[in-house]
Amino acid sequence: MKVDLFDFDLPRDNIAQHPAYPRDSARMLDLSDDIIVKDSIVSQLVDILHAGDLLICNDTKVIPTRLTGKRGLATVEITLHKAINDNSWQAFAKPAKKLRIGDKFTINDKFHAIITDKLPTGEVIVEFNLSADKLRHALWQYAIMPLPPYIKRTKGGDMVEEDKDRQDYQTMFAKTEGAVAAPTAGLHFTDQMQQDLIAKGINFQAITLHVGAGSFLPIKVDNTDNHIMHHEWGKITKSQAKRINDTHAKGGRIIAIGTTSLRLLETAANILDDDNRIDDSDIIAPFSGDTDIFIIPGYKFKAVDMLLTNFHLPKSTLFMLICAFSGMERMQQAYKHAINAGYRFYSFGDCCLLRVKTRERKDNNDKPV
Repeated sequence: MKVDLFDFDLPRDNIAQHPAYPRDSARMLDLSDDIIVKDSIVSQLVDILHAGDLLICNDTKVIPTRLTGKRGLATVEITLHKAINDNSWQAFAKPAKKLRIGDKFTINDKFHAIITDKLPTGEVIVEFNLSADKLRHALWQYAIMPLPPYIKRTKGGDMVEEDKDRQDYQTMFAKTEGAVAAPTAGLHFTDQMQQDLIAKGINFQAITLHVGAGSFLPIKVDNTDNHIMHHEWGKITKSQAKRINDTHAKGGRIIAIGTTSLRLLETAANILDDDNRIDDSDIIAPFSGDTDIFIIPGYKFKAVDMLLTNFHLPKSTLFMLICAFSGMERMQQAYKHAINAGYRFYSFGDCCLLRVKTRERKDNNDKPV
């Protein structure tokens, strides 16, 4: 498909620089009906979902990976985005062109790295003098949160971190360290909201997908056939898969909190076969490993009935995904409404609740899904 089909104009004022407070006061565009477009707020999700539904959250935890250091007398910024081993990472660098293999990148006298390789993509491989837990501890101490580039945090031209960024850019479900970007739909949830949903019989199941920086990378080709999707590591255990399958078998809906949860669920659905199927009603299998699933219109969803997701960038893989999920015309109209109504976009922005375009079963209230 032509990438330009997924383009739209977004005024800069619609890009959120800070989240809503409290988190569940963010606006939510309710598209759970096939025709109606309804303006709502996140806390009203409890009034829309049904008892027996299962919300799938991503429990990945974002680690600080943006570092400022010196190469000789020159200041260099690097953003780690993919771990290679205990002490080496693939990273974006600024300025990347001036770096050479063998250069030393110094954060302080106890923490430094060597540039061991330069990739054709312009990225670098850095090898630190610390590894494993010691490296992770140093990152929490000296690095800042890897906020996406459309969230501006600069002072005197340098990247900085505001006091609340570490709290704001972490979901309440965060548990398993490894992400370099937040699963942003989860940022809207609060303890009280979770309690209200559970009290109604709407439950939660955590799975893990370590979100990579590829979520924010622009597509640089004209046709989706030529796009190489980034890899992210994820895991769904046997017990987690069983709970999801049991919910489906009982007529409950599977609701993904964010595109990261959806991508992992659909990955696990695509590997389901007779060898790992326990019951004929199963929709996913346990999974552990890398996924590079690329979902565009024409994809047939197997596991997810509804999706809560933020508003995405034009010509992004995530906007393509939601066009596949609820229909391209539907999403183009919804985004036009959201822009005109002043919805806040991207990571710290508002969200929308989507319903899958087609499904051949009924939910637990006997309504077609």
